[in-house]
Amino acid sequence: MEIQEFLDGSGRSPFASWFDDLDPQAAAKVTVALARMEAGNLSNVKSVGDGVQEYRIAWGPGYRLYFGRDGDLLIILLCGGTKRRQQDDIAEARAHWADYRRRKKETG
Repeated sequence: MEIQEFLDGSGRSPFASWFDDLDPQAAAKVTVALARMEAGNLSNVKSVGDGVQEYRIAWGPGYRLYFGRDGDLLIILLCGGTKRRQQDDIAEARAHWADYRRRKKETG
């Protein structure tokens, strides 16, 4: 599978902004999770609605990676978060996913 980061209308990646603020241990856990996703291991994934999926990392405050699937082989990282902010993060991920799909449809 190929993983790409969602870029907003200004060319910024919400996922990268979140990831850059993580401490080294958390960043390492997220990096391992991304490698597993890239290898096709989506066993820690559940749907959170509107085409958005959540990868759960059972460590620390319960990190979450939010993404959408564009076809069978492409994962679009939307944002990241923790269990504490889960509902707000899901709402953000859904908005990013809707924006991604709308812009993809407009460009053909």
